[in-house]
Amino acid sequence: MPSKRYQQALKLVETGKSYPLPSAVELLGKFPKAKFVEAVDVAFKLGVDPKQSDQMVRGTCPLPHGTGKVVRVLVFTKPGAPFEAAQAAGAEFVGFDDMIKKCQEGWADFDVAIATPEAMTEVRKLGKVLGPRGLMPNPKTGTVTEDVGKAVREVKAGRVEFKVDKGGNVHVAVGKASFAPQQLLDNIRAVVETVVRSRPSSVKGIFIRSCTLSLTMSPPVRLDLREFNAN
Repeated sequence: MPSKRYQQALKLVETGKSYPLPSAVELLGKFPKAKFVEAVDVAFKLGVDPKQSDQMVRGTCPLPHGTGKVVRVLVFTKPGAPFEAAQAAGAEFVGFDDMIKKCQEGWADFDVAIATPEAMTEVRKLGKVLGPRGLMPNPKTGTVTEDVGKAVREVKAGRVEFKVDKGGNVHVAVGKASFAPQQLLDNIRAVVETVVRSRPSSVKGIFIRSCTLSLTMSPPVRLDLREFNAN
């Protein structure tokens, strides 16, 4: 049974209506408040077949105003310039053999893992541990790089990753309910535009079948994506 707060919010959403982005953000602001600061999420239903390698949708997007949360970063690198650069950029955890051993033992108290190409020779062995948690460094998302300092700064500033799941869905956190409306508009636009640009050339017909905006504990608000030319 949905909570009273959820039901109150649901009454504000017009059934079957797609809202222009500014109106959707305004509507979220009218929902009854939770006892905690809720996250704001964008969810996409894509017209792709994730089983086909040429229809895999994934990428990164820098959020103009960040995500509103502290991002804990682990960098796999051997002692040397990259090690020092990672520390200087603010990575919480930096190491090689010691960090690989901790991860093998089940430790995963971080949000993003970055590795140098050299370190990936050994880090690759953590695939079964980090992969299912979405924490495996990947060149396609900029988390396997020689310039670990730059990667750490971008992630901490609010760069988010996205990847289509088995059902053809993409979920991206775009901020907090406490953000100013313009901050949310900027962040959401950045994500939608990035996903639109990520359309695989092999996809025919409608790429984004639906897109909704929601808070952690709220009903979804369907977005009208005509301004993004999303088809």
